[in-house]
Formats: sequence, structure tokens, C-alpha cells
Amino acid sequence: MSFLRNRNLQCLHLASKRYLTTQPSYDGHIPLNWFENAFLAVGSAVMSLADPRRGDMVAALGETTAGPALPKLREKMLASAEGRQVLKARPRVNSKTVDMVALSKLPAGTFGQSYFNWLERCGVTPDTREPVRYIDDPELAYIMQRYRECHDFYHCICSLPVNVESELALKYFEFANFGLPVAAISAIFGPLRLDSAKRSRLFREYVPWALKTGGNAEPLINVFWERRWEQNVEELKKELRIEDPPPARWGKPLSEAAREKRRRELLQQASTSSETP
Repeated sequence: MSFLRNRNLQCLHLASKRYLTTQPSYDGHIPLNWFENAFLAVGSAVMSLADPRRGDMVAALGETTAGPALPKLREKMLASAEGRQVLKARPRVNSKTVDMVALSKLPAGTFGQSYFNWLERCGVTPDTREPVRYIDDPELAYIMQRYRECHDFYHCICSLPVNVESELALKYFEFANFGLPVAAISAIFGPLRLDSAKRSRLFREYVPWALKTGGNAEPLINVFWERRWEQNVEELKKELRIEDPPPARWGKPLSEAAREKRRRELLQQASTSSETP
């Protein structure tokens, strides 16, 4: 009986330990064991390659394959005064936290107005990033979230529009600068979606620029972008050692009426988001 009692206590201890180690560490966290993580990594990779528009699968792939890359990014942030400020403040990038009206009124040539104009021209908002779910360490989860939410800043500072060619060029840039495996996976398999002419141009012009500039640039994970709104964008690029890419193929310029309509929509959306509790 004593043996059975001890055995039951051991089983209870193991079960309680498993329960405790799988409790969420932050809001939205979904703890995974190694098998679940590997299974999700493979499944999300397959789904992402089949349909790159599945943002949830691309996000899951990034989180389940991050491995030692995130601790290395944390080391870079802790070694930088500005990076430490980001880790302490943990700013978020969305329509509730970014004052679009204020950005639209900044002087021409500032980073803030350049970012607002980029959003307006590309017809996107800062509210499209998936929340991090599968990274256990809360601080590492934030670093992944920060990388994800600042993606449009990288587009803006590199003067790249939203199209397949530019996204792939930026993935090469991100891999060289951040070292995250998901950027490498996208960079390797993404070009299969291009026709031969665009693929040739990507590897001939964009990839050399992306690898060189991404590797030489300051670690962008350290940049407290929200405190750089009023800085001249060209001075910011010089400080971060970011060179301009080959001329990108932007979409057809908007008419003045269409541009004004999109501007009103962006400001209205930002206003609605800020009023939502």
C-alpha cells in the first residue's frame, strides 16, 4: 500500500508540474511542448508556402522556428541604450498608439510624415500584425511582436512599396539584419511565386542590395521609432547606415481626389481606433 501511495504521489507531482509549466505566461500565450512546436512549425510552413496570404500561418512559422535568434536579438537590445529603453517601455504599433493626425501635420521630410505618406500611398494600416502566441518567454515574445509590428517602418525607411518583389527584397534585408529563420524561409521559397523576369531582377538587383545593406545597417530592433517621428528621414537613414535600394516599381500614382479620399479614410480609421476602449 505504501508503494502504491508513493507511486500515486509521484504521478500527481508530475501531473502538477506539467500543469504549472503549461500555464500561459502572458495574455494570448499558448504553451507548446517540443512535439507540438515541431508539428506546428511543419504545418505552418506548408500552409504558408501554399498560401502566403495566411498571415496567421506565417506568424506561427516565425514563432516556432525562432530558436536562438530571439535571445541574440535580446542581447543586442540590452547592449544598446536605445534598445534597453524599448524593452523597458514596450511600445506597441497600431492605430490606437500612433497618432496619425499628428504625423500628417509634421513637416515634409520627417520620418513621421514619410511613414504617414507611405501608409497612405500603399493603402495599408498598422493594424494587420498577428499577436504573438507560441513563444514562452514574455520578453522574447515582445521582441518578436516588436519586429513584426515595425515591419512597415522597414518598408518606409528603405523606400519599398507593398508588392511581391519588394516584400522578398525586404525579407533578405531582414534576415541579414535580424537573423530570424522565418525571413530566410520566405526569401528562399518566395521567389518561386515570381515569373522568370521578376525573379532574375530580384537576384540581380535587390538581393545584393538587401544582404549588403541589411548586414551593414545598425540593428533595427534597437530603434525606438516612435521617438524618431520628427527626425529628418535622410538623417535617420544615414545614422542607421541604410542605403537606398534599386528603383522600386510602385503602383500607378493616385489622383489628387483618390489621394485625399485615402487620407481621410486613414485618419478616420485612426480616430475610430483611438476612441475604442
